[in-house]
Amino acid sequence: MRKVTLGLANSLDNYIARKDGGFEWLHWSKEVAEISSKFLKTVDVILIGRKTYEVMLAFGQTSYPGAKNYVFSRSKKTRTALGKTLAAEKKPDNNVELVTVDAVKFVQTLKRRKGKGICLFGGGELAKSLFEAGLIDEVVLNIHPVLLGSGIPLFHEMKKQINLELRDYKILKGGYLIVTYRVKD
Repeated sequence: MRKVTLGLANSLDNYIARKDGGFEWLHWSKEVAEISSKFLKTVDVILIGRKTYEVMLAFGQTSYPGAKNYVFSRSKKTRTALGKTLAAEKKPDNNVELVTVDAVKFVQTLKRRKGKGICLFGGGELAKSLFEAGLIDEVVLNIHPVLLGSGIPLFHEMKKQINLELRDYKILKGGYLIVTYRVKD
């Protein structure tokens, strides 16, 4: 069965963005780019929440290349708006598919298909539902040495405890930390 990895960057106080969605505090370096590039070679599916995808579009990024990108939306109104936005693109991105069915069932099906790994790159609500369904196998965090004080939380309140086991860590220049945890059964 394919592995699902939640991969996110976060502040030391566990926010993925400011309340207004701002993420200018995120640090991107050659070292991080190399780590990301190496990781992306291990996956062929990217899962993205709708809000995260809208931020990507605002910055001119329509997908993560080299993988099938699935964008999840539960709201009919926002699905329609996002569908129109995607259709209006001058050069539609064939790597992107809008998913409107139950995310848990969809990811269960993906995990059973042959292929490389699956990565969840954004969507706190999406991550919550997949954690609660036992579908996330690994968590990789790029922890930034900054305290935002408030913002969009890394993890949303869940109905159950998720136990993790530290698998690896790497300290990057500037005090940034990459940590990898395996979800314990």
